Amino acid sequence: MKAVIDTNVLLVANGQHADVTEDCVITCVTRLQALQRSGVVVIDDDHRIIGEYRHKTSLKSPIGVGDKFLKWMLQHTGTSRVEQVSLSETADNHFAEFPDPELELLFDPPDRKFAAVAHAHPEKPVIWQAADSKWLDWWPALRAKGVEVDFLCPDYVRVVYAKKFPEKPAPQMPA
Repeated sequence: MKAVIDTNVLLVANGQHADVTEDCVITCVTRLQALQRSGVVVIDDDHRIIGEYRHKTSLKSPIGVGDKFLKWMLQHTGTSRVEQVSLSETADNHFAEFPDPELELLFDPPDRKFAAVAHAHPEKPVIWQAADSKWLDWWPALRAKGVEVDFLCPDYVRVVYAKKFPEKPAPQMPA
């Protein structure tokens, strides 16, 4: 198992995302722990992703599962368990490696690094997404460029999407 992990997966696993279901929390916890046992996480070599994780989690007590995952990542950076790819930042939060320049303009700037990292990696690892419903609009274009999104909490993101965008039809989920 190899993945690029959106920060909200760590936050949900920590219990830092107020509205998610218990099933969503359990899924995020289970996935992070499984990756620690036998998977590989993919990040950028300038540590943009680690920087965001550090900003939004804590390495001090009390430590949640997301915090423990970050600590594990930091301990394994430089090993085969944490793979790093280079990104070429052409402007603030704009990357030459982003899979679709037109889509990049629609993306939230802080989320662009996840898609760019997945696309820059030769194996195009899946992006784990837990709680950000906007990714429902983005995944088809990413898939067309070879980047997959795994929605760990599909029911939750559909409900949030319907509340945020009531005028839009419910988007399809990846099969």
